[in-house]
Amino acid sequence: MPRMAQAFDICIRGAGIVGRSLALQLASKRLRVALVETQSEVMSANKAHAPSADSHSDVRAYALNQTSRELLEGLRCWPDNTHATPVLQMEIFGDGQGSTRFHAADQSTPALNWIVDVPALEKNLREAVGFQSRIEVVKSPPPAALTVVCEGKASRTREEFGVEYTTTHYPQWALAARVQCEKPHAQTARQWFNQHDGLGEILAFLPIGGAAGNTCALVWSVSPERVKALQGFESSEFLQALGVASHNMLGEMQLIGERNVWPLMHACADRWCGMGVQGSWVLAGDAAHAVHPLAGQGLNLGLGDVADLASRIDARQFWRNVGDMRLLRPYERARKAEFTLIGSTGDALQQIFYPNHPAIQALRNWGLQAFDYSGPLKSWIAKRAMGHHH
Repeated sequence: MPRMAQAFDICIRGAGIVGRSLALQLASKRLRVALVETQSEVMSANKAHAPSADSHSDVRAYALNQTSRELLEGLRCWPDNTHATPVLQMEIFGDGQGSTRFHAADQSTPALNWIVDVPALEKNLREAVGFQSRIEVVKSPPPAALTVVCEGKASRTREEFGVEYTTTHYPQWALAARVQCEKPHAQTARQWFNQHDGLGEILAFLPIGGAAGNTCALVWSVSPERVKALQGFESSEFLQALGVASHNMLGEMQLIGERNVWPLMHACADRWCGMGVQGSWVLAGDAAHAVHPLAGQGLNLGLGDVADLASRIDARQFWRNVGDMRLLRPYERARKAEFTLIGSTGDALQQIFYPNHPAIQALRNWGLQAFDYSGPLKSWIAKRAMGHHH
């Protein structure tokens, strides 16, 4: 039987990780949700089901914190141990002798964060949505009291609503790839600050493939010229450059799958909620904000949006409409404040490590040494990165 108009309380545009998580969270609060899947999402879903493990999405990995983990476990979508690797320590190396380490044990937490394989998480969310009778996956947006825009950085709907998305481009690009290493990763995330042709570079190795694994997801922030060179290298030449940048810490390496590159940016929408012709709307995830991947916080912020918005909608007085601006404005204020804090942390790291002046370099190495000895500050930064606030 065809449904009547307003058969849905909420329409979510965009069926990525943030959109699906929100749909599941709201459906569990007995709300009826329409989830609009875009054509590109349908295509990437089909690609994920294809036997080839070489699809481009395969190189993506996210560092998720305890808060994100609890949300996804609540939705029964947390990936198994081979697809969610706990990071027990993080090592940061300066471009001289400086280095610093964070241990999960020092933070009295099971892990600093978990490196999660994107395809595994997407598959779990897709299956869970299929079993949830209050969610209907649709091709075009039906009328609803509230529209949540979760379409990512390049959101069309955000443009339709006339929202400005202010983007700051960094003087760097990121290259992402996967490598299998001779030595096990030992559940350690590593980050190197190097100089190449007088420019600062940042290389991060994230442990994946489970606790005993020896595969790493890498994110390498380099100049636009260098990214072109690295992308064009034969695999042996690429691995040689990678060995130099990682100080051959994990021994011989083999490249798995492709190399992906993208420009680094920091972006924020000027308004995250409003009233349209159809009713109220609100932004969540990358449609609202994008951060430097160095901070590893992009998806944590998006899932934080999900938790905050869903709890405000759930806690509203029974007579209050889900699209009421008195629910949406406090959400916007709270999440913008969180974004500013995390966004500026990534920025600060970027600013500290980009200028390549010898004095700054010396100061930076000294700074890492000094930082390694400063307990309270170190603990505070580690806790922020893990999503704790106090």
